Amino acid sequence: MNKKIVIFGIILSALMISSCVKDLDVTPKDPTRILAGNLGDDPVYMQEVLGKIYASFIISGQGANGGADIAASDENFFTTMRALWNLQEITTDEAICAWGDAGIADLNTMTWSPTNQFLTALFQRLSLSVTYANDFIVKTQGNADPKVVQYQSEARFLRALAYYWAIDLFGQFPFTTEADGVGKFFPKIGTRTEIFDYIESELLAIENTLGAPKFSYPQADQAAAWMLLARLYLNAEVYTGTARWADCKTYCDKVISSGKYSLATNYRQNFSADNDGAHNPEMIFAWEQDGVYTQGYVGTTFIIESSSDATYIRAEDFHGLTSNTNWNGNRARVNFMNILVDTIATYGNVPVPATDPLFSQCDDKRVFLKMKKSMNIPSASSSGDYGIGVYKFTARNADGSRPANYSAAYACTDFPVFRLADAYMMRAEALFRLGGGANIDAAVADINLIRERAYGNTSGNITSTDIDLDFILDERCREFYYEAQRRTDLIRFGKFTGGEYVWQWKGGTFAGLSTSDHMDLFPIPGDELSANPNYNGVNNPGY
Repeated sequence: MNKKIVIFGIILSALMISSCVKDLDVTPKDPTRILAGNLGDDPVYMQEVLGKIYASFIISGQGANGGADIAASDENFFTTMRALWNLQEITTDEAICAWGDAGIADLNTMTWSPTNQFLTALFQRLSLSVTYANDFIVKTQGNADPKVVQYQSEARFLRALAYYWAIDLFGQFPFTTEADGVGKFFPKIGTRTEIFDYIESELLAIENTLGAPKFSYPQADQAAAWMLLARLYLNAEVYTGTARWADCKTYCDKVISSGKYSLATNYRQNFSADNDGAHNPEMIFAWEQDGVYTQGYVGTTFIIESSSDATYIRAEDFHGLTSNTNWNGNRARVNFMNILVDTIATYGNVPVPATDPLFSQCDDKRVFLKMKKSMNIPSASSSGDYGIGVYKFTARNADGSRPANYSAAYACTDFPVFRLADAYMMRAEALFRLGGGANIDAAVADINLIRERAYGNTSGNITSTDIDLDFILDERCREFYYEAQRRTDLIRFGKFTGGEYVWQWKGGTFAGLSTSDHMDLFPIPGDELSANPNYNGVNNPGY
């Protein structure tokens, strides 16, 4: 999808209004203004409105300053991917944020409540994306134009993705489809299992009406649907109580055997300004960002700036951004370092030598870390100068040059949702959990493909005697850190709550402590609980 389409001047409120007067001329005088009445005049109009649904996941709204779809004191702060990243990362060992903004401290220490602002924001944002998709699907029903059929399938995919994150985070969720229409009513509450089944049925239904794999990045295609199915099945036991490992493998196989994707030679190209599908063979689906057309302190711009500081990881030096830089917020905890830096003989649990603050002795070239003032974080609210700096994402191209649409303030780096490495890693986990010698050997082979890219050779390869569930979880950490997957992974392996694995400031203590397993689900935000009588005032268990 052209970057300009994503940020096109769409008046969605007008889209939702249909005329009661059949002979009213609804063709706008301004041809760039798309209304409900003329939406069907040209498939291009539909593509532009579809762009609004895509954009709802990454930016605050259309129009600078005051153009947010949901009003907030800081329209960038509570966008979908920024809020999702916080819930998936700073609640775990991979990140902790130094800022004093309301809601952040609760996530840092796993002490949140139904009043946490990030929970409310993401709940509302996901609901809004579902509403946009529902309305688009209604407006395009009955149109047999192949392009329109494809666009409607993309909207159904985006709705399924929103529902996937909803059940992952909250379990139960307001459940609406195009059959409900758009208007003032109290949505029924779908259970986790009900919405799981719906997501599955929708993705299977649109599998053959989406574009072929890699047909027009970053629009969703068949491979994106296969990846979402694989991820749904990967976590099926958590969501429904029934494991679906064989189904997970089936859809990973489809992606891998399509022959349209390959691992990027350079791991970091996945996190550089030229990580888009035109330059990067690994990217399957991502939220597109552009320094000119999708401006906002969101997505990868947020990750880069919040992970930069004026002393240790200057955005100007490490990332190429020079305006409004070095927010000094996010950094990693020492427990994460001891997983990522798997050259144990060199580092282990001892301080990193002052002569190697960038961990250059690591054979694994996925390590984009830098030591700060101290690897330990003395308090949960300590300055961002403490902890392990992370500079995995960059606003430069993989070769260090500036992108064509360079901006001093906003990154052109797309945020990865699905990339080929995850198809291999999901398949490896599914094979291992299915068991049997042949499956274990195949799992080892998949993981070694990932590690050979990381090490540049076979020196990091493992054998069947090295692999177990702990190794697979750690390898996912090494491959996907800062990609908003860690919380979900830890829950699937039974290590997010409880005391089997603790990290600094988990539960609010320096050494970390065991937490209640009810926190594997976030609470329904208090405002939403009281606003919808269909909840009957009952929150998720434990809240």
